[in-house]
Amino acid sequence: MQSCEDSGVIKTIRCIVCPTGCEIEVKEKPDGEVEFEGYTCKRGLDYAKQEFYEPKRVLTTTIRVENGFLPLVPVRVDKAIAKAKLNDALDIIANTIIKAPIKMGDILIENIAGEDANIIASRDLPILEE
Repeated sequence: MQSCEDSGVIKTIRCIVCPTGCEIEVKEKPDGEVEFEGYTCKRGLDYAKQEFYEPKRVLTTTIRVENGFLPLVPVRVDKAIAKAKLNDALDIIANTIIKAPIKMGDILIENIAGEDANIIASRDLPILEE
């Protein structure tokens, strides 16, 4: 990140919406207004605004399973969460143990880290047969 004194560029964001991969420069005008330059489509502008003002990420990880065929089940959020909340979400997940059986798509943790997103199972996991 550069300071405004250097070139007026606050941040350069590479768009990932399409294969073009535009480099979008975020600049601050003297009046404090923020300007986006270098995008070639509205989707790129929307992406850059989202990434600049409130970046979000899709979290994928695993949760420990009790009495399951495997000791872990892969999970993900059902919609992107604030990047700033990723560590909080990971702490909650690390302290959670789910009981088998689990079906793909089951909601395992609701409203993770106060976000409006749920942790869902990414695969079926049956009970361990003894």
